Amino acid sequence: MKILVTGAKGFVGRNLTENLKNIRDGKNRTRNISVEDIFEYDIDSTAEQLDQYCSECDFVFNLAGVNRPKDASEFMKGNFGFAEELLETLKKHGNKCPVMLSSSIQATLIGRYAGSDYGNSKLHGEELFFKYGQETGAEVLVYRFPNLFGKWCRPNYNSAVATFCHNIANDLPITVNDRNTQLELLYIDDLIEEMFDALEGKAHRCDYDGLDPVSNSEGRYCYVPVTHKVTLGEIVDYLELFEQQRKTLIMPEIPEGSFVKKLYSTYLSYLPEEKMVLEFVSNTDNRGSFTEMVKTLNCGQFSVNVSKPGITKGEHWHNTKWEMFMVVSGKALIQERKIGTDEVLEFAVDGDHLKAVYMLPGYTHNIINVSETENLVTLMWANELFDRNHPDTFYLKVEQED
Repeated sequence: MKILVTGAKGFVGRNLTENLKNIRDGKNRTRNISVEDIFEYDIDSTAEQLDQYCSECDFVFNLAGVNRPKDASEFMKGNFGFAEELLETLKKHGNKCPVMLSSSIQATLIGRYAGSDYGNSKLHGEELFFKYGQETGAEVLVYRFPNLFGKWCRPNYNSAVATFCHNIANDLPITVNDRNTQLELLYIDDLIEEMFDALEGKAHRCDYDGLDPVSNSEGRYCYVPVTHKVTLGEIVDYLELFEQQRKTLIMPEIPEGSFVKKLYSTYLSYLPEEKMVLEFVSNTDNRGSFTEMVKTLNCGQFSVNVSKPGITKGEHWHNTKWEMFMVVSGKALIQERKIGTDEVLEFAVDGDHLKAVYMLPGYTHNIINVSETENLVTLMWANELFDRNHPDTFYLKVEQED
């Protein structure tokens, strides 16, 4: 399949083309799509290139458009004029391949979008595509996208999320006029998955009830089923929490498929170079060091422990707290003994054979660096954050003295 992407250098275009390349190059085998070539068309492309692409392509993603022109009249030229040129070129070559149009929810011209020059230009583009489909029999897929966000989105342009992420990541001020303003947001990866669905002939179709898409397999429009409705205040609060994580080490809950997970990934994509390295405070003494790495409110914390040659650490037990130790470098002997018994359990572990050993509640335990020359590095997970007021940690040697 040869795929034409117009607006290939834009936010959506760039994400789409790079992911299409992954399929073309065999790096993504999760889809039943064969990509032979990707025609990338943008504002600096030539009419000759467009002519060639339209003669050969098997599918068109029309993502080209104008969002922030100097004059409102440019909306029609950029959003309607190019669409007309594209469809006429396809007609010239008798190419009836499927064509997708990136439109906007503003094309409804409802509520706050009433009288929108941008929305009006998008609506005219939609009608042009529908008419083209009727005349040629080509499949037409018109998507009315809400606000988009994700990596590579241009800040200080037409995305509040991109601007907020960029500014907070770069310690710049932000302006929020009304924290209660609600946005419907579409994440770029969800959009790309829908574009892949379209290529597989499985686009989600709908009709519209005002601003809301209503699923209908015979619907006139297409839509991405997964969006998120959040307020500006919620977005800012999340971003400030992400920024604070560098100091608190506390990772917020990021459930699979959640808006928080997608926003966190977006925020991280705007980090400047100096923030791409996170410095930690280590507790160091003559035995080695102990460094807290990541904390969570509900799922404990990860730490890195370094023991010098011959050093024994631990020799304590917990009532409720439990841990997992994984040696990633060096050789160690882990010992555990159930309180009130004499039997000592021993586990030989090393960095060449990764395995995790449970430190059970009610068992006193230690970890011994058995090497005489090498440091022992252990990744440790505890099921709760360390609380100095309630440490639940009691000194007791594993091997009892006679």
